[in-house]
Amino acid sequence: MDVSFLGGPRPQRGVGVVAPFDFALDRELWRWVPDDVSLHLTRTPFVPVEVSLDLARLVSEHETLDDAVRTLTAVAPEVVAYACTSGSFVGGIAGERAMCAEMTRAGALPSVTTSGALLEALEFLGARRVALVTPYTESVTRSLEAYVAEAGVAVTGCAFMGLTRHIWKVPYREVADMARRAVRGPADALFISCTNLPTYDVIPQLEAELRIPVISANQVTMWAALRRLGTRAVGPYQALTDPAARTGPVLPPEEQQQEGSP
Repeated sequence: MDVSFLGGPRPQRGVGVVAPFDFALDRELWRWVPDDVSLHLTRTPFVPVEVSLDLARLVSEHETLDDAVRTLTAVAPEVVAYACTSGSFVGGIAGERAMCAEMTRAGALPSVTTSGALLEALEFLGARRVALVTPYTESVTRSLEAYVAEAGVAVTGCAFMGLTRHIWKVPYREVADMARRAVRGPADALFISCTNLPTYDVIPQLEAELRIPVISANQVTMWAALRRLGTRAVGPYQALTDPAARTGPVLPPEEQQQEGSP
């Protein structure tokens, strides 16, 4: 970061992040963020419910979102991101859009959600067939499959872990094993769900092995939020964030040129 001893640090641009109360991967989010952007995180109120469709609905209620976004407005972020996959796909595409509208209304600024960012990333990559990895139970995983299918994307393989707590403790080795199990048929991309599942370092390894783009919940959330600032996420050797890591063009030439501009 550039520092002036007379004027202080270079001004920062802000991304507000609303996360569920049990979110434990603040540090991972920061790894996709360039030096001139700051993250301002707030959490939804605690509820004594394990990871489930019920929890997804509770942490995405509009009143909860409204309160969370209002706590962020004091630090004047330029965009707000809701960092929870299940909480943003549980209501389908209409529910996700309504969440964005509510956050935008509460904070008077652009808004994204993890599940909305997922569909944006799949479109960006030209992916119409996707394999899924989730740490969830079967019922939550099926809800994600339905959400993706509603967007017209075919799910060609899926693997889930059946966890209801402590998802942030899953090691990379297990994530990689589940990814190999999920890619059973032709797929244009692999999506690793849940913002509480660590993925940053495993993405390049899996892309090299599987020969398809690998995207994850935290990655797409930061990528989409930073796009709205006109800047790029920091993710070397990751197809979504690093043009050099892609096997082929995914944008029209004029958009590729715009993406590469500072």
